[in-house]
Amino acid sequence: MKRIDELFDVKYGVNLELNALTKCDEANRNAVNFVSRIAGNNGVSATVERLVDVEPISAGTISVAAGGSVLETFLQPEPYYSGRDLFYLTSRVPMTEVQKLYYCACLRANKYRYNYGRQANRTLRAIMVPDINDIPGWVDNAHLLSYDRIDAPVTRGSIRLSVAEWRSFRYDELFEIERGTGPRKQDLESGPTPFVTSTDTNNGVTAYTNHIPTHKGNTIGVNRNGSVGEAFFQEQPFCSTEDVHVLNPRFQMNKYVAMFLVTLIRKEKYRFNFGRKWGIERMESTTIRLPVDENGNPDWSFMERFIKSLPFSASI
Repeated sequence: MKRIDELFDVKYGVNLELNALTKCDEANRNAVNFVSRIAGNNGVSATVERLVDVEPISAGTISVAAGGSVLETFLQPEPYYSGRDLFYLTSRVPMTEVQKLYYCACLRANKYRYNYGRQANRTLRAIMVPDINDIPGWVDNAHLLSYDRIDAPVTRGSIRLSVAEWRSFRYDELFEIERGTGPRKQDLESGPTPFVTSTDTNNGVTAYTNHIPTHKGNTIGVNRNGSVGEAFFQEQPFCSTEDVHVLNPRFQMNKYVAMFLVTLIRKEKYRFNFGRKWGIERMESTTIRLPVDENGNPDWSFMERFIKSLPFSASI
């Protein structure tokens, strides 16, 4: 293991205030990214006009938030300005993009050590990370070009949601609901069939088994226990534990409509917990509000078009 300052020069950023800069469109030839302590959008909170007397930080460096969203860490592909409590890291030795991204992940893995009251201004340099010779082989085998344009939508143009015009439907009107069945977890043997449990990660899949699938694909699994209310679209046939209910659609469902429904189903999570499970009878009588067509039926076509208009929809 190495201290981060053994692998990178760690320097404080240019420390500008966004409200003192002139925002502009990114198409402006003088536009520069402004990186702050936010957690999303690669840390870029705005694009601003370049200042005559302030040189942007070089592309290829790593930005690290020492305050705010502490240890949010991003590789910056373009020159940028930075706000307060933001450091930038310049590699001391030659590194590939994927190696730099690996170190971004290593620094983010230390986020749990910090919060609003415990920032990283003094301790960032001393954080321990793997030496460059200890980077796992799969890192160098990653192909960044395969992620190019990953945020592209299927179709261009935004679609407005008018929730006031939606109406409620019972779950049992839309789905045939069955309890999950399959082998016990301790009886699993490795194979190609997804095994779905009541987790909240990895699309609900915690293992793969050689057991014959017990549920059809093109369905939605909803946790009645564990991470109650977590829902995932299952494209392939699968097995599951009894803590997962399987929603078999009574209509023609595709993955885009399923993504629309899954989002709404997860909105019910706050109603349930370990002591108030989401059993089949309770689920059958639960209602879900959906957009409707001129006949008052669920407008599946609209739901599909809406999901296709969103960023990343081409990667579903």
